Amino acid sequence: MRPYKHPAASELSLERVLYALSDSIRLEIVRQLAGVEVATCGDLDGGRPKSTVSHHFKVLRESGLVRTENNGTIHMNSLRRADIDSRFPGLLTAILAQHPTD
Repeated sequence: MRPYKHPAASELSLERVLYALSDSIRLEIVRQLAGVEVATCGDLDGGRPKSTVSHHFKVLRESGLVRTENNGTIHMNSLRRADIDSRFPGLLTAILAQHPTD
């Protein structure tokens, strides 16, 4: 498998990050990743179809929120917390502090 492309921290855009977080499924994926070091797509799919989950991960990767690395046939995902925090200080902390049903 070829490696995924991820934007550099300096290329992260607030509009793209907020767009990615505006979807409840993607926000839930980010919430789950905030609590672990890495997780597979299967750990985070919530029983949704693979095509739907693939789309959501693509949006998260392109926004710079998530890094996906290939480990054989498994995709390992991690939250790019340090990159987001350095580019937009306090943003993820504020968003993740909100209760999921707020």
